Amino acid sequence: MNIAILGGGVAGVSSAIALKQKGFDVTVYERNQSESNIGAGIVVWPNASFVLEQLDVLEEIKKVSGYPSAMQRMSNTGEDLGSISIEEINKNMGYPSLSILRRDFQAILVSKLKSLGIKIKYGYEITKIEEKKKTVNIYFQNGEKATANIIIGADGRMSSVARKFVTGNNKPIYQGFINWVGVFESKEKVFDEIVVKDYWGIGERFGIVPVSQNKAYWAGGVVAKKSGTRKPALYKKELNTLFSKWTELISEVIANTPQNKINKIYVHDHNPTELWHKKNLIIIGDSAHAPLPTSGQGACQALEDAWHLANCLSENSIDLDSAFSKFTRLRVDKTTGIINAGRGLASSLFNSDQEFCKVRNENSKKVDYLQVAKGMAEGWSSGLPINT
Repeated sequence: MNIAILGGGVAGVSSAIALKQKGFDVTVYERNQSESNIGAGIVVWPNASFVLEQLDVLEEIKKVSGYPSAMQRMSNTGEDLGSISIEEINKNMGYPSLSILRRDFQAILVSKLKSLGIKIKYGYEITKIEEKKKTVNIYFQNGEKATANIIIGADGRMSSVARKFVTGNNKPIYQGFINWVGVFESKEKVFDEIVVKDYWGIGERFGIVPVSQNKAYWAGGVVAKKSGTRKPALYKKELNTLFSKWTELISEVIANTPQNKINKIYVHDHNPTELWHKKNLIIIGDSAHAPLPTSGQGACQALEDAWHLANCLSENSIDLDSAFSKFTRLRVDKTTGIINAGRGLASSLFNSDQEFCKVRNENSKKVDYLQVAKGMAEGWSSGLPINT
């Protein structure tokens, strides 16, 4: 069985590795002309660490990762709003949580892919998916065409041709806020401990995720009614206007992040759908279930897709409708819950009502964070053979 994977991001590359390990012949088609990374970094939560172990890359990931011990919530004035123990989550799930720059994460996955003899064909932007009697043909802008026994659509959230083919609609939903993201690196020791800092304002948020004592990735967010333009030369000015009166650490991080390591994202997601496949094509990752960054699970769920899909196809690659249907049943409830959880947190963090935010912060101080950690561990373990 030969498989064509549309998209060379986390979902596409990890599923290529998992399927090759099961003996499938795999080719990856990527629209960009070369490797690219959107975003600054990710937290590899224990459910993702489990999958990375199955892909035989977890030890390499660990070498360039931080081991965050907690996620500390604070107001924009520095008031303590409570802390989630990441160590408690790890203990309950039996795997580590790791903070890593996206460039390092993707490089390790691509290196593993190449070691298995899998090709990524760059510069293959999809123009059309043509339906045949039982299969589909993929047409690319460069004039080439691809056919395969199985086609996996992992072509992202913003303009997934595969999602449109399957569901009839691929228009992402703007969720009313902007994220500036960046990578901060210093020659000096800046972080005494590897603790995620999550600052809450009024319609604004700033998060810092250390990877080492002198390296971190970060995201600053603010309410914005509509999607707009990007002018990289203005990014630092925009950030300083919003966050200059917040903690000194935020100002230091912004000031010492190179302009070319800052990106501005008008944040979109997709409504959940239960329809993930058509003919011999199935969608995975952000093409199927794009959650907001407030979920913390986008890349992690892409990795889970890779593991589950490889298992389902290994068990039954002849009856694709049955294999695809089983995969969808295994994944749809969990990913829908994660989409909705991400939206719920975003609606709270990016609320511009001062009184609402005051009550939100007071309520945060009263939360039983031990139970929160246990609940996160239970939810993220769902569907995986790991400890809870």
